[in-house]
Amino acid sequence: MSVIIGIDVGGSTTKIVGFGRDKKLIQPMFVRATDPVTSVYGAFGKFTSENGLGIGDIEKVMITGVGSTQIKSPIYGLRCEHVKEFECVGLGGLYLSRLDRAVIVSMGTGTSITYGDYTDGKYSFEYLGGTGVGGGTVMGLSKKLLSGVSNIDSIVELAASGDVGRVDLQIKEMTDKDFGLPANLTAANFGKVDDLATRGDLAAGLLNMVFETAAMIARFAARSCGTSDIVLTGNLTTIPQCAPKFRQLCEIFSENYIIPENSQYATVIGAALLAGTEADEA
Repeated sequence: MSVIIGIDVGGSTTKIVGFGRDKKLIQPMFVRATDPVTSVYGAFGKFTSENGLGIGDIEKVMITGVGSTQIKSPIYGLRCEHVKEFECVGLGGLYLSRLDRAVIVSMGTGTSITYGDYTDGKYSFEYLGGTGVGGGTVMGLSKKLLSGVSNIDSIVELAASGDVGRVDLQIKEMTDKDFGLPANLTAANFGKVDDLATRGDLAAGLLNMVFETAAMIARFAARSCGTSDIVLTGNLTTIPQCAPKFRQLCEIFSENYIIPENSQYATVIGAALLAGTEADEA
């Protein structure tokens, strides 16, 4: 067996995936640890053990992510090829969505936007920018808004019991005139926080703000790139409130927001795929 390994190293979480010569995806996995180096070795050991892989089965290791710079030596004698994260996001997003061109959004600690294109047998990727509003925003603000709660599972559970209508101001609450915009469109996130708003309401408003921010900057990017397809990736796409929100936005706007299967692993999948892909950096 000859396997290409992809590794995406975060601050304390590392994701890993593999592709065989038949291009068949080996199910991704992730591990948590107190530092990037520990998490890389933990992920590598767990992945190879659970998939019955030996060092001799591995052809190449492709590595990316903010913590990848701390990996400066071979892993168990295997040289690591460092690849740019935005290219991994772009390729992973196109692969999972099966599209030839799209704007790919990576919703992690922050939010990044990449344009990916596959034309004449060649990939090209352009990093378009992003925003600091993302999972880090959810975790940070929740400590203040939700009395110290900062565990994402707890935030999600609280949000499930909340009502965004007690937090966000909608257009229909400001005017009854028709401006050509949907009446239920958010006019101001946290624009009408009720005195009786619960922690659940605040949690729901916080998630809604992050999703809407990502949606709007992605929409502007898609328009500038001449596409209506927007692929959503990253850990925030696994939150239960994410898919319903973007389905709602698909009904409001002309853009097509897509959350593909394995969306949280798009970056690491893209890293592995770059081993056999000719790509240009725009």
